[in-house]
Amino acid sequence: MRSQAVVSKKNKLDSTANFILKVNKILINTFGKPSRNLNSSPVDVLIATILSQNTNDINSHKAFLRLKRKFPKYEDILNADLRTIENTIKIAGLAKQKSQTIKNTLREIYNKMGSLSFDFLNSLDIDDALNYLSSFKGVGLKTAACVLLFGLHKNICPVDTHIHRILNRVGIVNTKDRNKTFKLINESLHDGIAHEFHTNLIKLGRTICLSQNPVCYECPLKNICKFEKKNFIKKGYKKNQSKKSDFLLLDSV
Repeated sequence: MRSQAVVSKKNKLDSTANFILKVNKILINTFGKPSRNLNSSPVDVLIATILSQNTNDINSHKAFLRLKRKFPKYEDILNADLRTIENTIKIAGLAKQKSQTIKNTLREIYNKMGSLSFDFLNSLDIDDALNYLSSFKGVGLKTAACVLLFGLHKNICPVDTHIHRILNRVGIVNTKDRNKTFKLINESLHDGIAHEFHTNLIKLGRTICLSQNPVCYECPLKNICKFEKKNFIKKGYKKNQSKKSDFLLLDSV
């Protein structure tokens, strides 16, 4: 019985992996293969991800650039006044909360490691690196995964609200919890596709697979999608081609 259970689980993983590859290919045909920044600092990605919470990527990027101009070295933030940090990043919203999280996280990293560097994470496997990053207060699973994907170029797919919604609608997973979605999707992810898969899912979620009134008739996945409440009403639809939907923060830091 145990061997049958193992085989059954393997078959399920293989099936999910193949479905992911199929979706990934369709998305590349639609959006192209996304370019990526291979020179990002993991700490830059961490700070940018904190800034991105509950706001759009354009405002997050403006706040990130202002923070870097004000504090050329992250060590400068360790002893900075919180009000100064808050005023610097206010365009990103929730500035009081984010300034505290940024300063406290950097302080905790420095106290643990004696420096503000995550380079040593390259020597850890993905699970150990995720556990280490998630041990810092204010750093959740999504933020930790973003640091690994965008800062250290690991093959790991972070799951935000867009990706969680799409993967459930399409039928790759059937979950209520983003962390469960994250676990299942990364168990079945083929090598080398995490960045393109993650990035193109976000593009789809921003422009077509919307939370309310999804534009299903424009969706490249409509023929394989298992979402039962597809919207094929075209009235009032205006294709979203704004800079806000195209700009991706974590490949720009």
